[in-house]
Amino acid sequence: MTENIFIDYSILILFLPLVSFLILVFAGKRLPRQGDWVGIGAILITLALSISMFISMLIEYEPGFSHEASFTWINLSAFQIELGFLVDNITIIMLLVVSLISSMTHIFSTKYLQGDVRYSRYYAYLGLFTFSMNGIVLANNLISLYMFWELVGVSSYLLIQHWFEKDSAADAAKKAFLTNRVGDIGFFIGIMLIFSTVGAFTYSEVFAGVADGSIGGTILTFAGLGLFLGAMGKSSQFPLHIWLPDAMEGPTPVSALMHAATMVAAGVYMSVRIFPLFTPDALTVVAYVGGFTALFAASIAITQNDIKKVLAYSTVSQLGYMILAVGTGAYIAGFFHLVTHAMFKACLFYCSGSVIHAMHHALHKKHDHETDPQDMRNMGGFKGKMPVTYTTMLIATLAISGVPLFSGFLSKDAILAGTLSFVTHHPEHFFLAICGFGAAMITAFYMFRLIFMTFHGEPNKKELLKDIHESPKAMTFPLIILATLSIFIFYTLPYVNPISDHGWFKDLIVPQDSFVQDSHILSAHEIQEGVHHAHYPAMALSLLVAGLGIGLSWMMYYKKKLSAEAWAKKTGPMYDLSLNKYYFDENYQKYLIQPVLKLADKVAYIDWELYDKYFINGFGRVTDWISRVTGKLDYEGIDQTLVDGVGRTAGKMGSGLKQIQTGKLQNYLLFVLAGVVVILVFQTI
Repeated sequence: MTENIFIDYSILILFLPLVSFLILVFAGKRLPRQGDWVGIGAILITLALSISMFISMLIEYEPGFSHEASFTWINLSAFQIELGFLVDNITIIMLLVVSLISSMTHIFSTKYLQGDVRYSRYYAYLGLFTFSMNGIVLANNLISLYMFWELVGVSSYLLIQHWFEKDSAADAAKKAFLTNRVGDIGFFIGIMLIFSTVGAFTYSEVFAGVADGSIGGTILTFAGLGLFLGAMGKSSQFPLHIWLPDAMEGPTPVSALMHAATMVAAGVYMSVRIFPLFTPDALTVVAYVGGFTALFAASIAITQNDIKKVLAYSTVSQLGYMILAVGTGAYIAGFFHLVTHAMFKACLFYCSGSVIHAMHHALHKKHDHETDPQDMRNMGGFKGKMPVTYTTMLIATLAISGVPLFSGFLSKDAILAGTLSFVTHHPEHFFLAICGFGAAMITAFYMFRLIFMTFHGEPNKKELLKDIHESPKAMTFPLIILATLSIFIFYTLPYVNPISDHGWFKDLIVPQDSFVQDSHILSAHEIQEGVHHAHYPAMALSLLVAGLGIGLSWMMYYKKKLSAEAWAKKTGPMYDLSLNKYYFDENYQKYLIQPVLKLADKVAYIDWELYDKYFINGFGRVTDWISRVTGKLDYEGIDQTLVDGVGRTAGKMGSGLKQIQTGKLQNYLLFVLAGVVVILVFQTI
């Protein structure tokens, strides 16, 4: 496939979802089936094009492949901005991930949202989101990236608040939007720092500017951290993690699309793209943010009872893994986990949607509007009733738990190997290894807890079990596809060794060295060598901790030999902290949001009651008084006394002289004679 074909395909992949959005938002309700076929057709075409590009990439097998196309957007002589596309192996893989998950979401939603009051608008917003996400993937410069970045934020807001008649959904959408704005402020500052020093936005020009020393030192560190702050917001990293669990108020397919595979992965994707810009100090911050987020979010997921909340905190934890990989230099492993995670986590979300869908129908038949259809404590024994959902969810759970023969084992092992290698070179950062392996054990525990509580044992509400049934084929088809793609073989070809660290992904995605010249930064080759040597020790430790997590969950929730309630009481405050998400929302509300609102009230009082009323309005009153005084001076003094006085005098003189003009000759002769007499008198004097 020629380079021009890649660009042409990329243009179609970018704009087809936008076309579907425009059609559906203006004419969707007037189309058959409210136009869902328009969105599905557009996204399936993008999927076909993405698969075609992906196959060409595998056939050509060119690790260094890269092609750019750009055009001038703004040209003001001294100031010029170019926008364009960058198509390389990373782009092609990410396009396939986005189009595949979006396609599955479109198909799954036909049954999940059947009969929804805003059905056509939902599909329109899906198209807008896919367009925005593809724009981030294809951008070759920071300005394009930022524009599509903000558009993703808008479209995510629209999808999260799809059921905006619920206060919880409306609030969750606002929370997501505002929390992301915090990160985006740092993102914009980072972009401006780079432009003010390098004078360019395009990736290649920025990298060249860093390489030649146009920007460096502390400024580059702050610029990199500013960009990373944007990634923290989008990828829900501590302490900006609070929005993602609440965003589960949106429809489950939206959760699978945005909060498992694409939107939240944008921050990781961006970090991979700009990795050469990070200084050692910036990378250390990145590593600790990612590592702590992975462990912290996993410790919350362990006690949650809402099936979607468990998966939400699991997503935050897994994103922390990816960010940890970036911070330790093994960013290719982080991108690898992004790809594998997209498949099994989207599968998990769809499976949870399938379970919730079955619960809704069973509760509806019982006219039960009180029972929470998402609470796992109301479930149990669904294995025989929902065999496809159970099997696919079990496969995805095995993958995320890092069990051999599944994709998650490969990518998590690569991240843990990178972390172990980094800690070996920098023993002072041993806490990162604790975060990585600790989160792996907790992940295995809470995911199998979810499986056992949902599908095994006796249900708490036995009367619901007879009405539980498998979901329609339109909903189970995506589950089967994504569960199949969670098998290891799809990522190790042309090798078939399930514990190998080789495969087409590792061959085609070649890491590049940082452009920051520093003795503390290992070269890409050294990092890869370190990861390779740490592969088997990390794998052994990974299997050990995963086995411990699965075994403990099996003993507690399947065999019931350990009492979860008893252990909850034993752990006391720690259990309460985890169950209540460490009270972050409450503390943010108490110590951040409420003080800011009170400050806003004070500022509003000063602005309105003092500044406006006394200064601005006072200035107006003084101006009014002065204008009245000057008006009187002008009207009564100058106009009436002086100007009008002269007029009146002239009028009176005219009236007097008018009396002389009698028109009688005798009078005129008399006046002449009088004048002559006056002259003679003055002469004699």
